[in-house]
Amino acid sequence: MKNKVRVRFAPSPTGPLHIGGVRTALFNYLFARKHGGDFVLRIEDTDQSRFVPGAEQYIAEALDWLGITPDESPQKHGDFGPYRQSERQAMYKEHIDRLIDTGWAYYAFDSEEELTQMRESHEKNGETFIYNWENRTQLNNSLSLSPEEVTDLITSGAPYVIRFMWPLDTVVQFNDLIRGRIQIHGNTLDDKVLYKSDGMPTYHLANIVDDHLMEITHVIRGEEWLPSLALHCQLYKAFGWDAPEFAHLPLILKPVGKGKLSKRDGEKLGFPIFPLQWNDSSGYREAGYFPEAVINFLALLGWNPGTEQELFSLEDLVGVFDLGRVQKSGARFDPDKNVWFNHQYLQLKPLRELVRLFRPILSEQGVAEKEFSDRHLESVVSLIRERASFVHEFWDLGSYFFHAPRIFDEKAVRKQWKSETPERISALADVLQEVEPFTAENSENSVKTWIADNALGFGQVMPPLRLSIVGALKGPQLFEIMELIGQEETVSRMRYAVANIDSKS
Repeated sequence: MKNKVRVRFAPSPTGPLHIGGVRTALFNYLFARKHGGDFVLRIEDTDQSRFVPGAEQYIAEALDWLGITPDESPQKHGDFGPYRQSERQAMYKEHIDRLIDTGWAYYAFDSEEELTQMRESHEKNGETFIYNWENRTQLNNSLSLSPEEVTDLITSGAPYVIRFMWPLDTVVQFNDLIRGRIQIHGNTLDDKVLYKSDGMPTYHLANIVDDHLMEITHVIRGEEWLPSLALHCQLYKAFGWDAPEFAHLPLILKPVGKGKLSKRDGEKLGFPIFPLQWNDSSGYREAGYFPEAVINFLALLGWNPGTEQELFSLEDLVGVFDLGRVQKSGARFDPDKNVWFNHQYLQLKPLRELVRLFRPILSEQGVAEKEFSDRHLESVVSLIRERASFVHEFWDLGSYFFHAPRIFDEKAVRKQWKSETPERISALADVLQEVEPFTAENSENSVKTWIADNALGFGQVMPPLRLSIVGALKGPQLFEIMELIGQEETVSRMRYAVANIDSKS
């Protein structure tokens, strides 16, 4: 590549950033980093009627959270600003005038009512109305009006748009880095609106001008923009510019059924569709996902490394990412697999970091911060994290480390708490009261010896013992739990169970 690679992610601030948009940003970031280039964030806010306050800040915060921060953006200026299209109006005016002067565009004064009538008239005849070479000279535009009439209309403030004049019998050929050679016959295309009388360009003009002026070398975007590619390539030709290379990413498909992933799918199946929370819609961050896990599962949506490896850090991805391994067909979104990714990253996290994330949850449950040391909590987390996919699951998995059970699982009680159980648990409590030092190993040896001496089976003692300590038949190695809660607490729980479960039996 002769020129320095420059790519851009150009979302509109019309609401929260969809997870599909995040994948587009990620692939742009990976491509830029792989080739030592720049990753640019440009806000495409030309449609002010759809502007949503806070959306731009949301986009920037989401990218920062995921660790794919742009090199240039509205928040981090470079040499190619401004980075909001609403601040670049003078540039668009200059370039649309150039297209008018060179005959590549024309003024159109057709009212919405006139266009509606044309569409309805065509529909009655079983046809589709297309504003193009077949009828443009018979419509209300500068091709059918005299220069004086056009000037008078503009001077009088008549509303208008400026349309691209698609040349007759033009075939556009281009190469997509993912889809290969593509050919489009232009006679089937309409004369797209490039500019509105409010002084704002449409996406088609603005993104071409911006990509050229910002020296974008590669446009990596979703396949929904494929139908616009012929126009964009022709606009480059109209301006006399070299077009960037294009790559159109595959759609992200629903977990079940047909069609692309939508917010409704997330609401229906109970998984986030946005990186961060937006109003009442949960985000991956708030749902407890690690940004590394989100990056990892998004990278594998439509791209594969060519190996069996599934876990990739962001740095790993930069090293192996290749647009040539992006698939053409849609990629199925799998919420369960995404949870699996988060589980894997949770297991890899340092215990001290997991403790830091666990402490606010403990505080919400009434556990004082100074009540347990970091070292103690690390021991707790080391025992329960294998069963967790999210930090917020730690409390349900290990609340018994902090509060003695006062309610016991009814099904377990019916199955395991027999008439002779209270006497056995009481006797075993006396044995454990004498164990010194009270370690998991010593406790286990004492209990096993007691079971053998009394000619009992492990199934007669261990489940009721766990029920006494935990309140249910769950949790990690029981003697590890006992060591962590301590001798006094262990014996106290056993005696409480004897007194309370027995009375309810």
